[in-house]
Amino acid sequence: MISWMKRCASLALLASLMALQGCATVKTADARDPWESMNRSVYQFNDLVDTVAIKPAAELYVKVLPGFLRKGVSNFLGNLGDVWSMANSALQLKGQATAETFMRINVNTFLGLGGLLDVATEMRLEKRKEDFGQTLGYWGVKPGPYVVLPLLGPSTLRDTLALPLDMRGDASQQFSNEATRNALTVTRVLDVRSGLLQTVDVVKAASLDPYTFVRDGFLQKRRNDIHDGNPPSTFDYGDGQSDPK
Repeated sequence: MISWMKRCASLALLASLMALQGCATVKTADARDPWESMNRSVYQFNDLVDTVAIKPAAELYVKVLPGFLRKGVSNFLGNLGDVWSMANSALQLKGQATAETFMRINVNTFLGLGGLLDVATEMRLEKRKEDFGQTLGYWGVKPGPYVVLPLLGPSTLRDTLALPLDMRGDASQQFSNEATRNALTVTRVLDVRSGLLQTVDVVKAASLDPYTFVRDGFLQKRRNDIHDGNPPSTFDYGDGQSDPK
């Protein structure tokens, strides 16, 4: 499973680079999404896979596991994710965020039964999610075109280039036993998707164009992430002169 995901990331990166070469001159209504036709095709493929496989598995996950167990699993996975967030906070020279995330990891690991309990949040230690794509953005790397990756979903060219390192830096992939790594990967997918069951249905029902809704929401969120929730007040994707971090 892990090797397959790595191959998928590599193929997604290759596809993005090929699209950059072959589709750079294509014009669409949104300058952020020059490869919209390709992206919509991948979006439809992902939606089909989700409908026939991932969503039913997530619904079964919710049905079988009691809420407190799912919460414990989510806390455990979140504690593992904090390790890579801490590393990226350090790479962004965010001293306070690095120190607080370090404290979160230790508190939840030792007082929270290995991360099953989120004691750190009760102690008002803020959870921060950082990845290498955000680190690149922090240091001025532009996002590039919007990309929809097979199975992995919304991204940008910058985040796609960062994806292999994000996967390597994931603490859940540092276990020596392959079965453990695979189980954690599947559990993470189910945990994330189960938390979006109602949200995805609402988006599909309420949006005239779910693809556009997802794209705009994702790009806005990533921009907020780069600027820690305080993006510049003036911004124009279309003028080609702005700083679209």
